[in-house]
Amino acid sequence: MATCWQGLWAYRLYLLVFLLPVLLLPLPILVPTKEAYCAYSIILMALFWCTEALPLAVTALFPIVLYPMMGIMDASEVCVEYFKDSNILFVGGLLVAIAVEHWNLHKRIALRVLLIIGVRPALLLLGFMLVTAFLSMWISNTATTAMMVPIAHAVLQQLHKMPTGKDVEEACDNPAFELQEASSQKEETKCDNRQVHPASPEPTGQRQEQLRFSQGMSLCVCYAASIGGIATLTGTTPNLVLQGQVNSLFPQNGNVVNFASWFGFAFPTMIILLLLSWLWLQILFLGFNFRKNFGFGGQAQERAQAAFHVIQTEHKRLGPMSFAEKAVSVLFVTLVVLWFTREPGFFLGWGNLAFPDEEGDSMASDATVAIFIGIILFLVPSDIPGLTQDPENPGRLKAPPALLNWKTVNEKMPWNIVLLLGGGFALAKGSEKSGLSEWLGNKLTPLENVPPPAVALIVCLLVAAFTECTSNVATTTLFLPILASLAQAICLHPLYVMLPCTLASSLAFMLPVATPPNAIVFSFGGLKVSDMARAGFLLNIIGVLVITLAINSWSYPIFHLHSFPTWADSNNTAGCLATQANATTPAP
Repeated sequence: MATCWQGLWAYRLYLLVFLLPVLLLPLPILVPTKEAYCAYSIILMALFWCTEALPLAVTALFPIVLYPMMGIMDASEVCVEYFKDSNILFVGGLLVAIAVEHWNLHKRIALRVLLIIGVRPALLLLGFMLVTAFLSMWISNTATTAMMVPIAHAVLQQLHKMPTGKDVEEACDNPAFELQEASSQKEETKCDNRQVHPASPEPTGQRQEQLRFSQGMSLCVCYAASIGGIATLTGTTPNLVLQGQVNSLFPQNGNVVNFASWFGFAFPTMIILLLLSWLWLQILFLGFNFRKNFGFGGQAQERAQAAFHVIQTEHKRLGPMSFAEKAVSVLFVTLVVLWFTREPGFFLGWGNLAFPDEEGDSMASDATVAIFIGIILFLVPSDIPGLTQDPENPGRLKAPPALLNWKTVNEKMPWNIVLLLGGGFALAKGSEKSGLSEWLGNKLTPLENVPPPAVALIVCLLVAAFTECTSNVATTTLFLPILASLAQAICLHPLYVMLPCTLASSLAFMLPVATPPNAIVFSFGGLKVSDMARAGFLLNIIGVLVITLAINSWSYPIFHLHSFPTWADSNNTAGCLATQANATTPAP
């Protein structure tokens, strides 16, 4: 009997793949309408995404098969959704991020900031969180965490032993900084987890303090990576899912969600959440003794000096900035400036002036800028232009390689996320075409009596809980079309509920499996699931409160949330605009 259960468990994913479609068949059979067919597709995809019975990207391809067979959309219409503007923006942003990572520019930035901030315990936590959050704004959360955790462990090794001349020499050759590719990361983890014991045994209480500080340092890196990603439109994939869903569901929105508007809304949110997270982790793992936390005392200062020397030595080892690093830095800054000034909204941007359409809006999008800079990366040489001897053919001259090559891009580009984004856009378009969105909106009209702030708070809590067990991309893909229908049904600005949903999907702080940064930190050892759950639970609550504050304050002037927009008008929301017009018309 036990062997039978073990066999079923071993084949559980195969069983799910075959049983779930069969178990859901009564829905389209008993209710033979397009709305039911689309609901069948969405529920099936949601279950596959939650259970991960199939790879997420494979599940995202289901609309290409199901929608034409069920008469919801033509295959040509479905396929167009898989390569929309938001997908191109994702690819272009990652091209620049891959170049930054390829030339180790992110490591130079990290070490330089740590040297400026210092290595006293509380400041060290803050320094690692600021660096990780900043890097996570531009490169992937996973790559940022994988780079910062070994640096944190190397610094901790020096903080947890008395500095001597021998320690300083060892610090110069500390292997924990040498970042390897994913294939050798397990060997690196073993090296980093070694405990360095001083010659004289330390009291048990001191070892407990060191363990708690190590746990706090590890968690601050993975939490800051998740928090930092919300600040920019390309920082994490759910942000791009929002932009794509808004453009797909509301084609006349006038590019309301762009890089500048998102940054104006999300960056202050990120800063507040990051500082509150720092205070919470400091209290939880360092205690309330702020004098001690900031490293006042002779022994603490000596240990901090040794850790500072580790960072200083590794920074010197990088040497002066190479031509490639300088070129990537210039292109990176150019990209950010072009993003901000393309169509800022409060003044005419270069997109409005140089490439206007009939209505004066910019024909160039943020994706246009990202791909433009990405192409330049393939054109600029990685060294000062000149000719060198080819080592394989001594008699032949060779030009320096470009800043980026396709082999590097192909290895580091997460193509599965491109398909996952496209699947989400196809799902949303199918809901609209089949009439499921309109049907769902009509069923949600009783929520009109609930105050909007309460609706936003409930959405945040629901999504924050859901994203702990499901991919944040899948979470936003499933929730955003439903919330858009809800907003239209109760005459609420769609972004008032879609923005909190998007931000809350990044609040995956409680479980190691919730997000890759959590898993990387957990794999380095020294943490239990209970440690992460204890720290992450209150952090989730703090995140929900900060998002609620943001959506009810500075988001109003940025996205004009005070009134129902004309671009969200449809047949079933005509009454919203009429009611709004009557409310604004002065009485005779």
